[in-house]
Amino acid sequence: MTATVPSECRMANDIARNLAHLPGEEAAEAVAGHIGRFWDPRMRARLYEFVDAGVEGLDPLVVAAVKQLR
Repeated sequence: MTATVPSECRMANDIARNLAHLPGEEAAEAVAGHIGRFWDPRMRARLYEFVDAGVEGLDPLVVAAVKQLR
């Protein structure tokens, strides 16, 4: 059986990968800015739930971005 990665986690990781070239805190701010501007509130809420649950495979930039968004 294969586990599926929730779409919010996959998309957030993609954003983090694309912005990882920025210095640490700046990268987290850029990820948070993108998610805050372009994601529907329901998508953000689901991402927060996944971060709170400690879902495996989330990029550390995503976790840092969620902390900034809250």
